[in-house]
Amino acid sequence: MLDMNKNKKNDIQELKSRTFEIIQIGTRVDFWSRAFDYFITVVILLNIVVTFLHTFEKFSGFVPVFQGIELVTTIIFIVEYVLRLATSDLLYPGKMQPKALFLFIFSFYGIVDLLAIISYFSIIFTNGFVALKMIRVVRILRLFQINKQSDAFNVVAEVITEKKNQILSSLFMVFVLLLAASLCMYGLEHDAQPEAFSNAFAGIWWAMSTVLTVGYGDIYPITVGGKIVAIIIAVLGVGIVAIPTGIVSAGFVEQYTKIKLSSKQISFKKDIRQMLDEQANDAGLEAEEYLERIILEKNWEKKSNSSRPYQQAREQ
Repeated sequence: MLDMNKNKKNDIQELKSRTFEIIQIGTRVDFWSRAFDYFITVVILLNIVVTFLHTFEKFSGFVPVFQGIELVTTIIFIVEYVLRLATSDLLYPGKMQPKALFLFIFSFYGIVDLLAIISYFSIIFTNGFVALKMIRVVRILRLFQINKQSDAFNVVAEVITEKKNQILSSLFMVFVLLLAASLCMYGLEHDAQPEAFSNAFAGIWWAMSTVLTVGYGDIYPITVGGKIVAIIIAVLGVGIVAIPTGIVSAGFVEQYTKIKLSSKQISFKKDIRQMLDEQANDAGLEAEEYLERIILEKNWEKKSNSSRPYQQAREQ
């Protein structure tokens, strides 16, 4: 009876672990996990498309169809959310189930998932209240769920996190250049065109559009000194703004190199596991028992080899 309960618990744990692997970001070697990523992405995009089609009067005849699609996609979101709640302890290893639930529910994606579901029911029960209908806007947050399903989007977040110090330093340089350019231009152009450069903030607006190479043309220098400074600021702006781009580009190369190595390691581990399972089945043992036997044999062989020279010396 105890063995049956133990086997049942193991089966439930294996099912839970497999469910967690499927609903998380998939790898190229895991077909079902990758398929789920594509499926949930299509569901999200379908839901968003229906949300926009609702606003076209010429599609008013398809409202029942749109409502049916919204209902089905929302049910899928609910099932996904429940599965993520059930496997939250695997998302936060080392945390107890209540703590893991709390961390997931109040995480960014947990809040987005919940609001995306609540938004559907808010539309049903608003009964014309404009303030409550505004929660429909939250439905667009479902697009963030695509973030979860795409490793490319997650790479962006990881790169920004790893390179945040360098990025902040480069942005600080841009900020210093903006302040210097705005005050300098204000001093040179205020007397010549007091309406355009009425204060230092107008100088910041000009510096921003110049440094970022936007150039709206609503305000521009007319004095010789102002034009010279504008040329210098424009040249410096191109170089300084390119610094964060270079940092992020280098981060992408590093991150994708790590991902490639990680994928190879996962594939190698699965191949080793499969080979171990096959050998264990041939020996009539469980994989863990077979691995323990191999370790014991290797340890015994190592001890035998280390003691062999001593034995030979005694025989001589």
